Amino acid sequence: MKKLVFVISLIFTSSIVFAQQKFSFAFFTDIHLNNNAKANSFKGLEQAALLAKQQKVDFILTGGDNVDVDAMKEDRLTQAKDLYQRYQDLVKKSGMKWYFTLGNHDRYWHSDGEYGTGLFQNYFGKTYYSFEHKGWKFIILNSAEICDSKYCVSDAQKAWLADVLAATPSSQPIIVSTHVPFLSLYYPVLEGYYTDKDTFKNQQEIRAMFDKHNLKLVLQGHQHLYEEIKVKGVQYITGGAVSANWWSGAFHGTEEGFLKVNLNGDQFHWEYVDYGWKG
Repeated sequence: MKKLVFVISLIFTSSIVFAQQKFSFAFFTDIHLNNNAKANSFKGLEQAALLAKQQKVDFILTGGDNVDVDAMKEDRLTQAKDLYQRYQDLVKKSGMKWYFTLGNHDRYWHSDGEYGTGLFQNYFGKTYYSFEHKGWKFIILNSAEICDSKYCVSDAQKAWLADVLAATPSSQPIIVSTHVPFLSLYYPVLEGYYTDKDTFKNQQEIRAMFDKHNLKLVLQGHQHLYEEIKVKGVQYITGGAVSANWWSGAFHGTEEGFLKVNLNGDQFHWEYVDYGWKG
């Protein structure tokens, strides 16, 4: 019995130590890789990834809109595949671990897969999934699904999320990545209007699923803006854009950049990193 108690105690202690390890990761959203030679988007992404590597992040997490293929017609399948392949080659060449979030521009509507996700899945895997890293749970959502012509998280994905949360200890710190935001104030406050294309339809319902869990941070994309909102103890950050104004300069004051998140135990802080892109 004493031996069993000792083993249980050792496992418990080890898990606490494991959860307290410091680490950093980079959030790269709205990269918008394309075939426009003037944009030079692949060179820009290489520069951003190199800086992230030099800053010794454990991995890169993308926030969606990795490539621009959603407007390509059926006869441009070869070009769509080429963009994905070049992106995959760049990721491998970087020598870093990457995790991917799907955005609305990543959907090639003429491929297999619901909502045009076939090419994304062929190159980078599932459109929603979870993983753990040094005591933190990361949940990657696909908020570019379609319900009644609006962005949403589908019923199938909700059922999956319920299972993930049921298997997650209530005290474990959680980070969520979503392309289409839960929350954003940019357009209502600065432009004077609200559009339902700038948040996903059932965000309130999805947010409520985390009420009995330790949701700490939600990372968002889509807006190309750097924005911070804190509500009910949860930090929401819209992480700017690696491409800024689609590779043509700053977007409403947000330069080309990425978010660096530094974690220590169950605490975190962050900074928006301008990686110095000049085009």
